[in-house]
Amino acid sequence: DLGDDRLGYIDLLFSHFVEPSLGFDTPVFLTDFPPELASLAKTKTDEDGELVAARFELYIEGLELANAYDELIDAEVLRSRFEADNAEREKLGLHVMPIDEFLLTALPQMTACAGIALGVDRLLMIATEHMQLEKVITFPASIS
Repeated sequence: DLGDDRLGYIDLLFSHFVEPSLGFDTPVFLTDFPPELASLAKTKTDEDGELVAARFELYIEGLELANAYDELIDAEVLRSRFEADNAEREKLGLHVMPIDEFLLTALPQMTACAGIALGVDRLLMIATEHMQLEKVITFPASIS
């Protein structure tokens, strides 16, 4: 039961109905996510004046192949996001997460940066046309 968890509903609908249909004719880049769906990303104003996360995801054959964002390095903003996330978790009866003070202390020493995570296993699935993870990983769960 998701109750009043708006983001939970968005994630559920997206993962079950939208994501599986993306990137079949051509790769699809999704951009401009709601800021609540990218707590570690910087935000920006889009062409409609809406605040969005500086983030993208790449989809091919219904799989999220890559996820990237512009790293938020403002410790005050990140702390407020952590606190807001914890307030929401508490409201939903979930475990409140400890705030990573080490990270917040280190942020002022960081330079502007961005990153991308590429799912090599998913890339192999697409390249080999084996759409089951067990077919492309070295140690599938079935033998562990």
